[in-house]
Amino acid sequence: MKKTALDSPKIAERTPPSRKRLLLFKGMALLLPVLLLTVLEAALRLFGYGHDLRLFVDDPQQKGFLVMNQYASEKYFTDTDNATVGNFEPFRKQKADGTFRVFVLGESTTIGYPYMHNGSFHRWLYYRLMHTFPDKEFEIVNLAMTAVNSYTVFGFAQELAAYQPDAVLIYTGHNEYYGALGVGSTSSIARNPHVVRLVLKLREFRLVQLINHMLAGIRKAVSGQQIDLRENLMKRMAADQQIVYGSAAYQQGIDQFKTNLNDLCQLLTSQKIPVFISNLVSNEKDLKPFVSATGSTAASAQQQYQLANQAYRQGNFRQAKKDYVRAKELDLLRFRAPEAMNQVIRELATRYPGVTVVDAKAHFEQHSPQGILGKETLLEHVHPNLLGYGLLSDAFYEALKTRRLINPDSKNELSFAQLRQQMPITVVDSLKGAYEMMILKEGWPFNEPMPPEEKRPKTVEEQLAGALVVKQLSWRDAMNQLATYYLKENNPLNTLQVTKALLLEHPYEANLYNQAAKLCMTLTESEQAVFYLKKSFQVENTFDTAKNLFIVLLKLDKPDEALTYLRYASAHNPSQFSLNELQTFVEQLIAIKSQYARDTTNVNLSNQLAAGHLKFANATAATKYVEKSLKIDANNAVALQLKKQILAIKK
Repeated sequence: MKKTALDSPKIAERTPPSRKRLLLFKGMALLLPVLLLTVLEAALRLFGYGHDLRLFVDDPQQKGFLVMNQYASEKYFTDTDNATVGNFEPFRKQKADGTFRVFVLGESTTIGYPYMHNGSFHRWLYYRLMHTFPDKEFEIVNLAMTAVNSYTVFGFAQELAAYQPDAVLIYTGHNEYYGALGVGSTSSIARNPHVVRLVLKLREFRLVQLINHMLAGIRKAVSGQQIDLRENLMKRMAADQQIVYGSAAYQQGIDQFKTNLNDLCQLLTSQKIPVFISNLVSNEKDLKPFVSATGSTAASAQQQYQLANQAYRQGNFRQAKKDYVRAKELDLLRFRAPEAMNQVIRELATRYPGVTVVDAKAHFEQHSPQGILGKETLLEHVHPNLLGYGLLSDAFYEALKTRRLINPDSKNELSFAQLRQQMPITVVDSLKGAYEMMILKEGWPFNEPMPPEEKRPKTVEEQLAGALVVKQLSWRDAMNQLATYYLKENNPLNTLQVTKALLLEHPYEANLYNQAAKLCMTLTESEQAVFYLKKSFQVENTFDTAKNLFIVLLKLDKPDEALTYLRYASAHNPSQFSLNELQTFVEQLIAIKSQYARDTTNVNLSNQLAAGHLKFANATAATKYVEKSLKIDANNAVALQLKKQILAIKK
């Protein structure tokens, strides 16, 4: 029989590969694609393709501070041309002892649209806390942005624990259908929240960003359609413009809201972070339904709205309220959150003890005729006017008090009425909001013609507001120009208001506090000058600020407070002139005041205090003590002589 090659002794001696070697080969075959993907991902990062999508990055303007990443929202938008950005509010990397740090999450209402900046409720809250607790440092960082919903809110919340928040404030829900990844939006990718979250995680990889970019390019090339950025964002984001009450899509919006908010509350409360979620408000009376079903009255939003108007005219306000809410619920274009979402919010508080429901709706109803929400507090469908934003801030403030996260002294507490009077929202801010609203309402789905322009010269404030709206100016440039104008007009009160507005936007700029203090002194508001000088000194310890502080505090007859800053000035004196005599005098003054506090009928002590203040020409404080002396002894010779000296100084 003829031998074949297979019968060769060499081949016969060969043994099949071992099991270990087979497993190794299979493992290498499986790992090869992973290795290839890893190399591609590393290469894309190395060459700077795509974006880092984490929530916070180093502040390029201030060392040691963090700000919100301008690309943080991109993974939530299928088409990144629609991606929005939020505020860039710096906070310290290392949280300072005693700082009360708050993060704010939400959508366009939460960011303060259409006013932005100091119109937003978190700025109202910050101003109130800052003035109610002048010696405490607050960081209230707003992470809200327009056209997002609970997916973004939950995604951002997942990154917060590492930054030591003392509270998280949330106002969200109106964008659940048409915000990024909403059920009826152009960026919807799946109905299951867990699938959506997986996709969001994958979008953090640069390779996935590249694939998304390529697919978007192919899609646009095939369809021939480009995103028209001239269209308002509401129109660009709304795909399914008829979501029927009670339908599968309607329920899906509620379910995703419930899932995301539930997981958020579970996550944050497990980390002992207090959560405050506000219920939602929307226009009931002064906004007719956007899209109404035809047919029976019971299913027609427009018919229910007409019934509500009829009941309101007849004075049947309870029925009117019921019908207005029913009309809103039946509106097929779901830019207003259904009442079911407020029910979800209420249930969260019963499930998680660390969650507090903020009853903003009750605050709005208290400031609305017959408790029916309308134009008194809201600009259109969901965005508050300035009173509304103030009310929203008040609701959160009261909730913080109820949970005892803040404990204001009744003597120092800034009331809501005082807040409304003092809040530094400039005329330019107010006009900018009004102009933005006219532009919004001119487009879909409002389609309201813009009022004719008045034929008269525009004021400086109107010119600046107009330039802001069309993005010819940044907000800071507009405020700087406004302050310069008021200074030229010799209007220190309005200049101070602008400076205070700038301070809310830039709380770590010592020079702005110094400017505010100088303007307060011009307006003879010495106590307010001290407030701003102390804030300046907290931001940056300088000799000049310390000097100004001890001078003003001595004029206010507060030598014990003045001594702290006098000692700093003495130890950091660039001119090397002696402050020893003044320091000795202040120490003596403190000792005499201490004695006088125990014996306020001692005319000798009150005269000594008056004489001490006169030594440094402090006529105001000296007058106070001379009057005390003369009230006890009208013929006291020393007091009468001191009074003559005071009159001479005043001349």
